[in-house]
Amino acid sequence: MTTLLNLIWFVLAGFWLAVGYALAGVLCCVLIVTIPFGIASFRIANYVLWPFGRTIVDKPDAGGWSVFGNIIWVLVAGVWIAIAHLTTAAALAVTIIGIPLAIANLKLIPISLLPLGKQIVPTDRAFAAFGR
Repeated sequence: MTTLLNLIWFVLAGFWLAVGYALAGVLCCVLIVTIPFGIASFRIANYVLWPFGRTIVDKPDAGGWSVFGNIIWVLVAGVWIAIAHLTTAAALAVTIIGIPLAIANLKLIPISLLPLGKQIVPTDRAFAAFGR
């Protein structure tokens, strides 16, 4: 079932959202100081292409720099990507088939706003990142 959802997601929303994240990543990699933002953006682009079967957990070793970086990210790119998620969710929610995809799109907004200090793991290993 996750493969079917991922295929529908890729066609209807995933590809274009991943392109947006990739563009943000390229722009962030232009300057040396913002390379961590670019890496986070590429990581999320990979997640947005095929989101079902994976989840996001907090990194236990993320420090204060990730909070500072997330504030900068929100101001530079996070708001625009969150607006893209909202727009895509609204378009998907028009059809019955698109409602679960719209909900998944809304669940991606927190990671689009605060990407640093997060880790993407398979759903069956969501607690493995914490050693539980």
